[in-house]
Amino acid sequence: MISPTDPGATVDSRSLARTPRSRLDDLFRRSPPGPIPTGQARGTAMLLPGSPADRVLGALIRMLVWKGKVFNPQSGDLKNLLGPLGNRGIRARVYQDKSWFADGPAIILDYSRTSFVARMIRDEIREVSPGVYLGQVYWGKRRIALFTLEFPPESQS
Repeated sequence: MISPTDPGATVDSRSLARTPRSRLDDLFRRSPPGPIPTGQARGTAMLLPGSPADRVLGALIRMLVWKGKVFNPQSGDLKNLLGPLGNRGIRARVYQDKSWFADGPAIILDYSRTSFVARMIRDEIREVSPGVYLGQVYWGKRRIALFTLEFPPESQS
């Protein structure tokens, strides 16, 4: 499990998924937005972070519903990787703005003008380790879940 107070701790999707929500919240608050990502990231949904049930839920979501995101900085947007085959769909605008969750900026994934299905969704991400982003999911103004995005090392050069 990560320790948000230990700057030398290894931070990856697996360690984040085993971490209680309160520590993830602290880590998000202390992390910078980082650069707007480029390319494809593996996603991990976290509905009950730190609990044994979260591992099972995350695996089911990954297998059947959501596998990650593909960022395109040239067009300032992303597409989600959906379903068992990871088809691209549900587009979001990507930009930096003030975080709703923590002081300072975050990278915003805004579906309000790009998707009828997800128009009530707003995600915020911050880079918690090189190539690893922690995300907050909002439905309207209510925070409903967390997620991680992990980019392969070669996409971070």
